[in-house]
Amino acid sequence: MTAEVSTTEIPADLQETLNRARAAHVAMAQGDPEPLMRLWSRADDVTLFGAWGPCKRGWDELSRTFRWVATRFGGGEVRFEDVTVSVSGDIAYTVGYERGVVVVAGGQPGPMSIRVTHIYRREAGEWRLVHRHGDFAPVDESAGKLD
Repeated sequence: MTAEVSTTEIPADLQETLNRARAAHVAMAQGDPEPLMRLWSRADDVTLFGAWGPCKRGWDELSRTFRWVATRFGGGEVRFEDVTVSVSGDIAYTVGYERGVVVVAGGQPGPMSIRVTHIYRREAGEWRLVHRHGDFAPVDESAGKLD
């Protein structure tokens, strides 16, 4: 499925952050959490609703979780499909998919498709991640049943 992207005017500094975030998620799939961790706010209100179950709040909990997630990955490739990118003042969000073939928990390479929402906030002139919600999409039971 190729998603059509709906966007608002994306400021250059936000686009640069989005590009760095994509590269950081690729690094995470290779087992390196540091590039992603550098993009996150250190505020107490940061949150993570992770695809593998962890729901955490606050930088201390998120940083431990990111390091744990990185240990689960053993390599692979990730590509991004943005469905929506929107910005209003000092808040921005992306909604889309992260898809690829990755090695998880020492297993064989296998497909991964995660629905993701990221929220960014401008802090001290820089865009920072403040929330991630990722999940494995369930089967769409509405297919062919809606008018």
